[in-house]
Amino acid sequence: MPDHGCVFCAIARGQAEASIVFEDEWVLAFMDLQPVTPGHLLVIPKAHAEGLEDLREDIGVRVWTVAHRLGRALRLSGLRCEGVNLFLADGEAAFQEVFHVHLHVFPRFQGDPFRIEADWRVRERHLLDETAAAVRSGITALEAASGVGPPGVLEQP
Repeated sequence: MPDHGCVFCAIARGQAEASIVFEDEWVLAFMDLQPVTPGHLLVIPKAHAEGLEDLREDIGVRVWTVAHRLGRALRLSGLRCEGVNLFLADGEAAFQEVFHVHLHVFPRFQGDPFRIEADWRVRERHLLDETAAAVRSGITALEAASGVGPPGVLEQP
């Protein structure tokens, strides 16, 4: 998939500046230019993928694995870190601003400025059951379209 001048692709190619924290063959992690809190990181696949639909699952697993490790590292970094958020926006409606998959990893602490506002009401069971059925039908459609069955139970490492 072409990158169409994607800034994250330029960073991955070493053609744009970034404060790199981690790099391997598939994934790159660097400091967010507009951090929510000090230590705010972005983990990206090196290969351009605009959204989750374009991201190979094995690369998505690698992005998550690196983000998990970096979240743990933030707690040991000496930065103020009482908790960690992992946040991924997929699509404009989800507030994605750079259209290259990126997983935010950032330290949280009491009184920090990050907020997510929502209607957190408890929903009635029948509504939850109807929504669960809709998601299951999406899984079935995804499996049919990809020719791949559901993910198996993960084995213990």
